[in-house]
Order: sequence, then C-alpha cells, then structure tokens
Amino acid sequence: MKKPFKPRNTKGHTQADMAALIEGAGIFLSDAQLYQLWSYHTLLRRYNSELNLTRIHNFTNMVQKLYVDSILPGQMVKLPSPLLDIGTGPGMPGIPLKIAFPDLEIILAESRQHRAEFLKTVIEALTLENISVVGRGITPKFEQPVAGVITRAVESIEKTLARINGCLAEDGLAVFMKGPACDEEISVAGNRFSRSYALLKNNDYQIPHTPHRRRLVVFRRIDAPKWEKEKRAMSKHVIRKIESEQNDTFKELKKLLTSRGIKKQERALVAGAKQVREIMRDFPDRCDAWLSEGSHQAPPEEAPDTLSWYQLSPKLFQELDVNGTQSPLLLVTTPRVGKWQRYDCFPEGCTLLVPFQDPENVGAVIRSAVAFGVKSIVLLTESAHPYHPKAVRASGGSVLYANLYQGPSILELPDDLPIIALSGEGKDIAECAFPEAFGLLPGVEGTGLPEHLRANSVAIPVSDAVESLNAATAAGIALYLWSRSGRK
Repeated sequence: MKKPFKPRNTKGHTQADMAALIEGAGIFLSDAQLYQLWSYHTLLRRYNSELNLTRIHNFTNMVQKLYVDSILPGQMVKLPSPLLDIGTGPGMPGIPLKIAFPDLEIILAESRQHRAEFLKTVIEALTLENISVVGRGITPKFEQPVAGVITRAVESIEKTLARINGCLAEDGLAVFMKGPACDEEISVAGNRFSRSYALLKNNDYQIPHTPHRRRLVVFRRIDAPKWEKEKRAMSKHVIRKIESEQNDTFKELKKLLTSRGIKKQERALVAGAKQVREIMRDFPDRCDAWLSEGSHQAPPEEAPDTLSWYQLSPKLFQELDVNGTQSPLLLVTTPRVGKWQRYDCFPEGCTLLVPFQDPENVGAVIRSAVAFGVKSIVLLTESAHPYHPKAVRASGGSVLYANLYQGPSILELPDDLPIIALSGEGKDIAECAFPEAFGLLPGVEGTGLPEHLRANSVAIPVSDAVESLNAATAAGIALYLWSRSGRK
C-alpha cells in the first residue's frame, strides 16, 4: 500500500513561515488550505532538481512570485469554471488557485510529459478534486468546452487568443498574467480579434511587499466557438447525413455538376465562403441547404431557419466541391431564365450576348456585366449554363444579381441588328461610337464570330507577342470602355 505524502520542512523554513508571507499579501487561507499549499511547495522542492520545474529557489521569492502571484487574479476578477490553465508548467497558477478557490474546476494543460506527470503526482498527493491534466499543447482543434482560460506563460496575447479559438465558450474570459509593459501586445491582439474578443480589464498591480509590478489583462469572448455554433445549428436546422453514393439525395446533388441537371432541377451549388455568405444574406428565400464535410463547419447563426443541413462523408463532399474550396457549399433555387423576345430592337444601354461554351468564361463575363451596369444578359444557345458550379464561382456570385434571358444560337442572329461584335480582325474599338441601345457580342472561344457578323466588328489591339485575348477578358474591356463613354 502506498504511503500517504507528508510534507516536511524545506531548508529550515516551515509552513508557518509560508503562512506569514501569504497573509502579509492579504490572502487568508484555512489551515487545511495552508497545509495543501505547503505540501505542494514541498513536492516542488523535492522534484525540482530532477525535473527543472522552476528557476526560482529562494523561499520568499517562491512564495511571493509563484504562489501569491498565482492567487491574486482570483481576488481581482471572478474566475469562471471550468478554467483552463494553458502552459501551466509545474502548476502555476492553476494549483494555487485550486487550493485558494476549491470550488473552481481546473484543467491544467502542459505539453511536456515529465511536468504533466508531476502535476498528476501533486493532484494525487494533495487529494484535489475537480482538477485534471491535459498532457498536450492547446491548439484551435482542442474543443473541450471551458468557461475561462488563464495563463502566466510568456506567449503573446495574440497567439494565445488564436490558440483557444476552439475551446473558450461565448462570454468566456481569457485571463492573462503579464508584465507591466504589454500595451502593444494588447493593442495588436485587440485589433486582430476585434470581432471575437472585447477587452474587459487592463489593471496594473503589484505583488504586495515586493517591487514586482504586474498587469492583469482580461478579454471577454463575444463570438461563439465552432462546437457551440454546431450545437445551436443542430437544434435549429433539419440535419441529413449522407454517406453513400447510392443515396438518392446525393445522386440529385451530383447531377447539379452538369448544365442539364441544373436546368432540370432549377437548383445550383454555390462554392466559396464569401459568395455563400453574401448570397445567404441577399437571397435567403433561395437558400435550400447547407452542405458540409461531416458535422463540422455548421451553418452560421444568421442562416435561414428553413435551411437544411446536409452532412456528407469526406469522399462525397469532395466529389461535389469541384472548385476545391474546402468550405461548405450552398444549395440554392435558381431564378427562371426568361426567353429573349426582342430580336428587332434593344432596350436603352448595353445588352450583352453570351455565346461562351466554357462555364468559367460565362461566369467571368457576367461578373463584368453586372459590375459595369449592363441591364440585360442574353445567353445564346451555345452558352454554358450560368449556374454551372464553375460559372457561379467565376461570377463571384454576381449571377444571382443579373437579369438573364435565353436567346437563339449565334448563327441565327441577323446581321442587321444594332450589334457591336468583337473580333480580332475588326477595326480598333477606340474608333467605335457606342449607340444609345445596342448588343455587345463577343465570339465563341476558338471559332470566334460567324462570317455574317464579322463585317462591322471591332477589335481590342494587342501586341504581336499575343495572338488574341481571352474572350471573356476582351468582353470585359469592351464593357469598361462603354461604361466610361457616358452612354450608360
């Protein structure tokens, strides 16, 4: 049977000596608490030479710089529980805080294994309850929920706030025990995490009866960690797990990678965090489902309540994420594309005629058209679908803001329409006067314009080193020139 630990005198000093220093600092502990703190001190002394636990050896300095300093934050701010002590080393401030405030649940995080084992020895010897050891470094992937974090480690505040992103709850406190010269550190952290943390306390203090000045800095978390967002999302949205290629829903989703499937279902997949966020904000009624890899990356809190949450296996998610964004996809209902009826005339301004077969070119030219104020975009028969995943991605999401119409084949366009056609052999576009109402027609990739539309075409001059411009790029330049002409 293991013998119970009994603390002993350390180099002529006694528990009473320690008690006098503790009380002199304005900290009043019960006899049982003083006995625990003395036991901890004895263990620290015993194992220090072997494990290099602290460089402070003087008895008075150990009591004041280690134990008193560890307990003082608990007198200056109400510490939340459970409280994670990051980089605790031999147990500071966590163990003295646990002794002084026994109702606190403490988690001691220490990546160095010999120190982690020492902490377990201390917990057992002192018979401490509701205190545990995490024997690894804390990273953003550490998602054990805590209400508070405290640290006296030398790492910058900015790095620690990034480190605890996965575990600290909303409204949780991040408590930093720093030296007096940390204003720049506070400013840098506050600027970087202005949307996630608010500075709550920034107090100078001095360890009583010493010249040692300290700073207590406390940030309050104002956003929610990923696990908390997922928990809320799970209670808000209908969840559907999809793990098999034979799943009917997955089969339908996979069809949306083709123009035919998009046209038939009148739905599309949107990729890219920024585009997804903006479309969800501006078109909430069109948002049907949030697609994520597994249960991580939950829908944001502002997502519509009617949004379903499809949780796909990694393999299935990658099949749908053809753009390789590695971020959740959004399933949307697409607007119906009306039929272009105005063959004989154009509305005032520029009407863009799109014959591009490459969906990325379609998306890119729609983005330019929306940016430069084109009111109508006519998709010719040759055009790829504007809601093809690659087209939506290239459009930056602007396809949902565009007025789209379905037109005829480029071969069926009569040559007497007020059209400005783009062709490499045309006259310099700088000589072109844009009409009040006209259609801008770039050629099909590779083949260019049909013969009957080349007679009055215009060109964007390029150097001899380049044979031609990308079709969508050429159209974008032409739209820019029109927008600057004052004829919008």
